Amino acid sequence: MKERIEKLIHAIQNQADCALITDDINRRYLTGMKSSAGYVLVFPEQSYLLIDFRYIEKARQTVKHCEVIEQKGNLFDQFRVLFEKHGAKTIALEARSLTLQRCDHIRKHMKQYDFLTDDTLSQALYDLRTVKTSDELKKIEAAQQIAEAALDHLLQTLHAGMTEIDVALSLDFYMRSHGAEDLSFETIALTGAHTSMPHGVPDSREIQKGDFVLMDFGAVVDGYHSDMTRTVCIGEPTTEMKKIYEIVRTAQDTARAAAKSGISGRDLDAAARNVISDAGYGDYFGHSLGHGVGLEIHEFPIASPNREQILKENNVVTIEPGIYLPEKFGVRIEDFVYITKDGCENLTNIPNTLICL
Repeated sequence: MKERIEKLIHAIQNQADCALITDDINRRYLTGMKSSAGYVLVFPEQSYLLIDFRYIEKARQTVKHCEVIEQKGNLFDQFRVLFEKHGAKTIALEARSLTLQRCDHIRKHMKQYDFLTDDTLSQALYDLRTVKTSDELKKIEAAQQIAEAALDHLLQTLHAGMTEIDVALSLDFYMRSHGAEDLSFETIALTGAHTSMPHGVPDSREIQKGDFVLMDFGAVVDGYHSDMTRTVCIGEPTTEMKKIYEIVRTAQDTARAAAKSGISGRDLDAAARNVISDAGYGDYFGHSLGHGVGLEIHEFPIASPNREQILKENNVVTIEPGIYLPEKFGVRIEDFVYITKDGCENLTNIPNTLICL
């Protein structure tokens, strides 16, 4: 945490005297503590966490590189004391997460200070958070191991007659009961024609013999998310189902082989999209190829047709091509990878070959 704080103040020091962090995720990134409230003030000399009575005991026990101050009375008076102590005149705010209402409120009560409201602070935090440390990677891998174990467990009992809700609940219960602090998102479990809806919502539809079952899910460990999708078949798939599955698998393999430091999000997306388009199904792959994963399930970088952003070493990004045939079926296969200088390391250990049960 100390290194993160030092890098943040270095990134903004030419434009602001202090960073005021209000976003829950960014606050956790800088302090290591999860909470739904609190403020982090980062000065070149010292950092502070102001937090209310609900969290003060936990904060004093867990936060090591910020001085913990209980939030009492007038918050802005507490801010002013610290700004004056450190001679701060210009305060950087998080443009990407702070609402206009909250920004106006801060300015109204602290008119004697200048506030930097461009993208400086948010960009600095983005640059830090997208480059994962070895410690962050271990947490992501731990979350992925739980998710994969949940799928392995489910596949032992997955059968025709189970409902989509049954499938989702099985994955959720296993992950939560085997070390996940939370789910990465609401688990997607779809069968039959429902699989043509990329983000459909599980309901009471029952799995039929010959159906695809599409499952998109993940676990959270110490704040860090995993993300994976597998499409399996209950019974024997049709020739068309096999064909579509293999096109998607080839697209994913091609994109994974192309993933490396220096490639743009657009070019990584194109590596998979071209395979699907060349096979005649380009109109049925309507979402982007992938997104970053970390303290949030959807982070930067993004691999999509309109993203020129360059992937860097130590980024984590999903590779999830799909083909969705309306009212018939859909296939999505999702791994996520760790970008290296010359390629990538696949963090997903379950093979992407078609599983038939």
